[in-house]
Amino acid sequence: MKTILLILLFFYSELVITADSARFVETPYNEPKVVYDFYLDDPAKMNAALYWIRSLMNPLTEEPYNLAPELMDIKVVIHGTEIVTVAKKNYEKYQKIVERMRYYASLGVEFKVCNLAAQDFDYQVKDFHEFIDVVPSAFTELTHWQQQGYALITPKVFLKTKTIEDIR
Repeated sequence: MKTILLILLFFYSELVITADSARFVETPYNEPKVVYDFYLDDPAKMNAALYWIRSLMNPLTEEPYNLAPELMDIKVVIHGTEIVTVAKKNYEKYQKIVERMRYYASLGVEFKVCNLAAQDFDYQVKDFHEFIDVVPSAFTELTHWQQQGYALITPKVFLKTKTIEDIR
């Protein structure tokens, strides 16, 4: 018995000692249920925030997961300065952002605007694009979806002051 333990210990120590790099792990992900909390201090950060959605969806649509976007239940609650990006009157200024959101909406992502925030900006339901749902309050909406088992993701978007090469 001691001999077997010594042999196992030897092989285990060899594995530990010879491991010279990280390993890639394919976590067995299921169909996600996510609610994003978009509350940005600058509408210009909306592009970066939308990458958080892409960063969830893209790996799950590829090998080995191959999930169809329709199998992902994703909601985005908008209630910061980024609300101006989804007002129809600002389409020319934020066209690229709106079209990215419209694309995500075509894949099943639901975009919701807080009515309280809309009122702060003097917007009404009719002022928003057709893929937007206006909800009574961002906080009640976020609470509701979390109570339904949705994971909460709150993008933190910073302005880059250094390149990757500078900090590498």
